[in-house]
Amino acid sequence: MRLLLILLACLILCSGMTTDTSKAKQITYTRVREAYSLKGKVVEKTLAGRAISKEGMRIYFRAFKTEKILELWAKNSIDTAFVLLKEFPICDLSGDVGPKRRYKDLQVPEGFYRISELNPFSKFYLSVKVNYPNASDSIRGVRGRLGNHIFIHGSCVSSGCLAMTDDRMREIYVYCVEALNAGQAEIPITIYPAKLTDATYARFLTRYAKYKDDISLWGDLKKSYDLFNLKKVPPTVKFLPDGKHEVK
Repeated sequence: MRLLLILLACLILCSGMTTDTSKAKQITYTRVREAYSLKGKVVEKTLAGRAISKEGMRIYFRAFKTEKILELWAKNSIDTAFVLLKEFPICDLSGDVGPKRRYKDLQVPEGFYRISELNPFSKFYLSVKVNYPNASDSIRGVRGRLGNHIFIHGSCVSSGCLAMTDDRMREIYVYCVEALNAGQAEIPITIYPAKLTDATYARFLTRYAKYKDDISLWGDLKKSYDLFNLKKVPPTVKFLPDGKHEVK
């Protein structure tokens, strides 16, 4: 029986099963305690500088593949608009512009996602899981061969993930724990091929004109990009049966 329990525990640890996201549980892990020791005060100071309470914090991520930047936006639960808290340089990412459509294509996904798991014992130090494939990916990707292990993680090495330095990952992880602890139901993240200014978007339309799938997705992302820049509120996104999105 003891051997069976040990084997079961190992299976759970290796399977990537979702861990308890509560702060009380998270800080029982050594790496999370280390993250709080090194970055807890930094997080508190940053929030205070933007008049955001840790007890009512809500966060939103935007990632830009070409610029290799992960933006962290935040607000109080009673506020409407988000403010930019931090820009984290992405240490490494693989692939090119364009969505992820199959397992082992080394592409970083593009589209509308959320953080679905916190992993305090990742083989890449600390990690937060992105819920790829989303409903659109499942329709437009190679069925049965989509892959699913996409993370923001430490160790600065990528094969389809957004890889950070361990130091930056500590801070990102603390923000995620605190937001969930403050009652945020889910943490959204939008991953873009680039900052979709009018000029960049026009250039993409010309350069990648034959890639109809990419162009279709980028049109939805462009709408999201413009709406957020205007209102500083993540738009509402509805996944449509053909893999497109209703963004408003």
